[in-house]
Amino acid sequence: MPIDSSIIYMSTKQVAEYLDLNEKKVYSMANQRILPATKVTGKWLFPKVLIDRWLMDSCHSGMLSDRMHITGSDDPLLSMLVAQLMSEGEHQEIISYSATGSKSGLTLLSRGYADVCSIHWESQHGSRDSLYNLLKSYPNHQQWILVSGFERHQGLMVRQEMTSLFDNVNQGTLQSLRWVSRQKGAGSQLHLEQWLTQQHININELLFTATAKSERELAAYIARNNADIGFGCQAVAVESGLHFIPQLTESFDFVMSQSIFFRRQLQALLTLLNQPQTTQLANLLSGYQLTKSGELLWRGQ
Repeated sequence: MPIDSSIIYMSTKQVAEYLDLNEKKVYSMANQRILPATKVTGKWLFPKVLIDRWLMDSCHSGMLSDRMHITGSDDPLLSMLVAQLMSEGEHQEIISYSATGSKSGLTLLSRGYADVCSIHWESQHGSRDSLYNLLKSYPNHQQWILVSGFERHQGLMVRQEMTSLFDNVNQGTLQSLRWVSRQKGAGSQLHLEQWLTQQHININELLFTATAKSERELAAYIARNNADIGFGCQAVAVESGLHFIPQLTESFDFVMSQSIFFRRQLQALLTLLNQPQTTQLANLLSGYQLTKSGELLWRGQ
């Protein structure tokens, strides 16, 4: 049955007819946030314009889309590269980036509110097994892929005048300081908890005076002397004038649906990551290694 082009919202039955699917499949795709839809008084409604856009996007592997939204983990190099791509786009498209933390970014990706999730969720030993298990916990992970971004140094941030305290760091020193935590589900918070476990320190014995929603917010608390110490990446510590004590080198990766990988904005970002000028910028910011950018690491299926 042809669908009236004047229809703004479609019912489940209409979508099933439009896509030549059974209604049960449409319900499943709506619940998994594969199809753009909204629930009103318990019933799914599908904006026809978004269904058509979803179809076009799927048919052409995302290459026709004029926008891309990145969310998830916070990183200054990624933020600068997104800004560069936007400045070169001459307002013909939009690439946006909002730092929400790793797990919140995956939730937004799973629900269709983001195109790409930046994430750092590997173990202190460099294994991505915990990341793969996290990805598999989302209902539509079969459509996802994991692509390598870059490596960066993570560790402790303190003010310069406190550097001498860490010549012989011990449990008593760490317990005497005012800490900044990250929100639950942030990759930096996971790394902090893992590091404290290695030091045989109970996180509940530390004094936390603030919770930051981003790397830069964490650094600002310390720089303003509202707190003494936190866990984050080297580049943020350096730009905030803080002393950095490295603890690990982590992978900063990108999660997306398979179709998004071919979207021109994503390919432009991966191309930019592999340019000599980006390596120079990364060296200027400090704490980065860009050797495997764009490498396919994992397929959801």
